[in-house]
Amino acid sequence: MDGLDIRPAAATEAQVAALIAAHGAHSAAHSPDTDDHTLDADALGAPGLRVWAGEAAGRVVVIGALKDLGDGTFEVKSVHTSAAARGRGLAARMMAHLAAVARADGAAALVLETGSDRLTGYGAARRLYERLGYVACGAIPGYADGPASAFYRLDLARGAAAPQRLKPDAARR
Repeated sequence: MDGLDIRPAAATEAQVAALIAAHGAHSAAHSPDTDDHTLDADALGAPGLRVWAGEAAGRVVVIGALKDLGDGTFEVKSVHTSAAARGRGLAARMMAHLAAVARADGAAALVLETGSDRLTGYGAARRLYERLGYVACGAIPGYADGPASAFYRLDLARGAAAPQRLKPDAARR
């Protein structure tokens, strides 16, 4: 989609908050309550989290956020594309933007948590992350390993070897 403008955003902006709420509704519909790690607009507005919005034709159509974990690793949070704008590569563009920001800020890696293959509704996200070079890894800081979560890592360091891919049963129990 041409004309996508990705900009820093406040989680409380009306269109951004609406997309955050849609992200939360998707997660609630596809995740057990005990394993729903989705942040609402208030949580995404907390110190240490930065949010971006992708706009096209005056509408926010994709969002994403980063959390600096303080060890050279940034966590990707809440990437979500509006239902009407899916299938146009917008999430991939947001992910590329987040990776560029993290690199510019000196991050060595990006990590994220998403729903495992035991949950419906997360297959497209897992395929996107894998297509972008993310590899399965163990639980990341702030999460417990469990059957509902899949964890991924992308090495941003230039010239560094990609992390070893874990066996699927080790990464997604």
